Amino acid sequence: MARVVIAGGGIAGLSTAFELTREAAGDIDVIVLERARRAGGNLRTERVDGYLCEWGPNGFLDNVPETLALVHSLGLDDRLLPGNERAKRRFIYRHGRLHELPGGPVGFAASGLLSIPGRLRVMGEPFAARRPEGDETIHAFAARRIGREAADVLVDSMVSGVFGGNARELSLRACFPKMWEMETAHGSLVKAMIAKRRERGAPSSAPMGAPTGHLTSFAGGVEDLANALTRTLGSRVQTGCAVRRVRSRTRGAAEGWAVDLEDGRTLDADAVVLAGSASMSATLVDGFDASLASVLRQIATAPIAVVCLGYETARLDTSLDGFGFLVPRGEGIAILGALWDSSIYAGRAPEARSLIRVMIGGAHDPSAITLDDDALVGRARADLETTMGLSIEPVFTRVFRHPAGIPQYTVGHLDRLAAIEERLAAHPGLLLAGNSYRGVSINACVAEAGPLARRVREAVAAAARPVNA
Repeated sequence: MARVVIAGGGIAGLSTAFELTREAAGDIDVIVLERARRAGGNLRTERVDGYLCEWGPNGFLDNVPETLALVHSLGLDDRLLPGNERAKRRFIYRHGRLHELPGGPVGFAASGLLSIPGRLRVMGEPFAARRPEGDETIHAFAARRIGREAADVLVDSMVSGVFGGNARELSLRACFPKMWEMETAHGSLVKAMIAKRRERGAPSSAPMGAPTGHLTSFAGGVEDLANALTRTLGSRVQTGCAVRRVRSRTRGAAEGWAVDLEDGRTLDADAVVLAGSASMSATLVDGFDASLASVLRQIATAPIAVVCLGYETARLDTSLDGFGFLVPRGEGIAILGALWDSSIYAGRAPEARSLIRVMIGGAHDPSAITLDDDALVGRARADLETTMGLSIEPVFTRVFRHPAGIPQYTVGHLDRLAAIEERLAAHPGLLLAGNSYRGVSINACVAEAGPLARRVREAVAAAARPVNA
């Protein structure tokens, strides 16, 4: 029986293993190695004192069929929990108050989120300058198409919310390929949005810039998905198993791989999938391909801290009626934004309590993660008082840190991916997975699993042939 070793038990590694075991019909031995004591990576949910706290993402958009197909295959349909309709209301903090993202052209024209010249500039988007040659940052793209003010306010806050990143450094085509394709196909974002709304029958009053699809989680939080994958894979998932290095090895008449573990064991494999962060994968391959390791290390990350705050609902001075808010840089606020989790999903807080999750750090403030818990809670509380007028003492606090944070697809990312693929071509049976490369979301990792599993099977078939065949 051929063997495939997957180093990394996050959503990418687990879903790839699931696809392999589902399609392999027993002819491939799949082993998932996870250095932590639990699998799932950032898909981690803690229930503390009746609060359901997410470490990382709090859901996924239901517009990617691969994720829903995975949920169905795992028997999780009855655990799905759509976000409340109120979650469609999203806010941006600017000039001392929260502004709701406007719905449709009429709502945008009446909104005070941008100045009148700024709104007029956005409306002139169909007449924007043509795209320049080469990789373009998200901010440069937005400033060119909808004006600098909208780029600074609308797009900067969106990038902070999705990537914890700096819009002036991230690559548009790598981070938001659909936006790049919209301009390519229609010559205008407005024209493309009108065409897409007609395609899916969306109302003209839908909030501008709101994502398509419905935000969805599970009754027990996103960890339900990771737990279901882990249960289904069973003994194939080995936690507390750290990989020290990966080596190529000739076994008899065929080529293969050796995976050395920190506990002294070595596993032979016909194919290896490195499903951890790019920097971690770089360490594993450094011994046999320093060039590949060098390119992998060029993929930076933005560290993030998450502060969960529970409040007595009756004492709140403001209504948590919506998804939450984001903060563009330059407003004198340290936090990136806040999610009103107990308003997005039912069951996220005890009766008569509310839960707010605050994001701190990112590319603009990477050192924030080094603050102690009291300092992070204090910063979150101070900024919630400024933005929401929330001055009361929380009755519950919890802090999570993500030192590796969110991968940053900076300018040149697609060139780096091409260089990585070129180096991998020299190492048959070695593949990469995870959010460091082609998408940071749950959906992106799950959608990649099927095609990656097929590539793994092709590599295994090739490895079975004699070296000189």
